[in-house]
Amino acid sequence: MVGLRERKKQRTRRALVEAALRLFEEKGFEDTTLAEIAAEAEVSTRTFFSYFAGKDDVLFYDVDSRLERTLDLIAHREPGESLAALLIRMVKSSFEWTVNDGDFDLLMAPQRIGLIMSEPALQARALHLLFDSQLRVAEALHRNYSDELDEIEAAAAVGALVGATKLAAMVSITRGDSMEQMGAALIRAVEIAVGGIGSLG
Repeated sequence: MVGLRERKKQRTRRALVEAALRLFEEKGFEDTTLAEIAAEAEVSTRTFFSYFAGKDDVLFYDVDSRLERTLDLIAHREPGESLAALLIRMVKSSFEWTVNDGDFDLLMAPQRIGLIMSEPALQARALHLLFDSQLRVAEALHRNYSDELDEIEAAAAVGALVGATKLAAMVSITRGDSMEQMGAALIRAVEIAVGGIGSLG
């Protein structure tokens, strides 16, 4: 159960994210300052730096926690769980985290995607984070399926899965799908990716 202190931190973090997104949309990313974000969220600039190192970090606030959850899920694979079954469970779990996390609003997703795709610096940051997380997930898969996958196969499996689900999610979000429709789109994307991945191991 989340304690009072942690809930307060989550509320402050969410307030900063929402304030930043409002200002980025109104003024543009480049013209929005850290001080303005802090003021909009009714906190000090010092408090801002307790949560984020810079204003671009606001848009990627959940990347580290989601990656750690994924790595933990792989490290604790179920006995006898096949690679395909684990990958499907990974995507289902990731979607559940998105829907159930108190500090993430699905309605913010189109704004985040729009901002990232419109700013070259943010696109570069997003690609860096994506490649880094994929490599770490591939390394974790190789460790946990060392008898079945070599490094190349693990990397290809992760690339196929992430490519399929990321693009499916973006299309689903931009066309205004409900959460149920988005969940179905992700599962379909996994099925398509796993159709090829199932031949491994």
